Amino acid sequence: MAVNHYFQGGKGIGNQSEKRLYEDLIIEGLKIFGQDCYYLPRTLVNRDLILGEDSLSKFDDSYLLEMYMETTEGFAGEQEIISKFGLEIREDTTFMLSKRRWKNTVDNTATIIQGRPNEGDIIYMPLMNSFFEIQFVEDQEPFFQLGQLPVYKLKCTRWEYSSERLDTGVSDIDSAETKYSLDQLQYQVSLETATTAGDTDAGSGALRLEVDGTNGSANYVINEEYNVQTQSPYADNLDLDSAAGFDTASAADDIIDFTESNPFGDIGI
Repeated sequence: MAVNHYFQGGKGIGNQSEKRLYEDLIIEGLKIFGQDCYYLPRTLVNRDLILGEDSLSKFDDSYLLEMYMETTEGFAGEQEIISKFGLEIREDTTFMLSKRRWKNTVDNTATIIQGRPNEGDIIYMPLMNSFFEIQFVEDQEPFFQLGQLPVYKLKCTRWEYSSERLDTGVSDIDSAETKYSLDQLQYQVSLETATTAGDTDAGSGALRLEVDGTNGSANYVINEEYNVQTQSPYADNLDLDSAAGFDTASAADDIIDFTESNPFGDIGI
C-alpha cells in the first residue's frame, strides 16, 4: 500500500515549502547558538600521487560562516597523550554547518572535490584563536528529517601547522604564517635596503629584476647592485679567541683554553 498522500508527497514527509521552512529554522538556530568561523579551502600545490599528501598546500580564500560546536562541555578525543615520542595533544570537536549556507557562500570551484566540504580543509574559530582540520564530513545526520539532509557535521581535530601558505586577507589568520612558519625562502632578501626617496637607507643598494616579456613587469631577481652581508662578524668567534688569549700576551686570560696549543687548560700558559 502506498503512503498517505495527504501527509507525504512520495519523497518524505512534507512539501517543499515545509522543507524550506525547516531548513530556515535550522539556519536561524545556528545563527543564534553558533559561532562565527572561517572556512579555508585547501589548494594543492605539489601533490604526492603515491602518499596522497601535499606538504606545500596553501590557503588563499576564507569564507565566514556560522557553525555550531557540538562538544559544548569540552574537547573530545584522547586529549593529552604522553608517549616515548613526547607530549601529543589530540583535541577533537564536531562543527555543524548548514548545507545551503555552505553552498551559497563557498564557491564549488574553491574546493578540490566540488559540491561538499573536503577533508583537509581548515576551519578557523576566532573565539578560540584556533585552527581545526576536517577529518571526516558526515552528511547523513540527522537522518532524513522531513525527507532531506539539511546539515553537514564536520568532524575536526586541532590543525598541526607545517609552514603552509596563508594568504586569505584576514590578518588574524595570515599572522599565523609569520609567527610559526619555518620556510627560509620567505626571508631570503630580508637584508636588502630600500631605494625609495625619503627612506633612511635610500640609495644604498637595490635588486636588479629581469623584465617579463609577457606584460613588461619585473619578476625575476638576476643580480644585486651591491654586496649584501650574509655572515655575522662574530661567526669566526674572534671575540672568543681574544678572550681565550690567542692574540694577547697577557697571562690574565679570563676563560680556560682547551685548544691544541693548550690541551690541559692551564690558565696563563
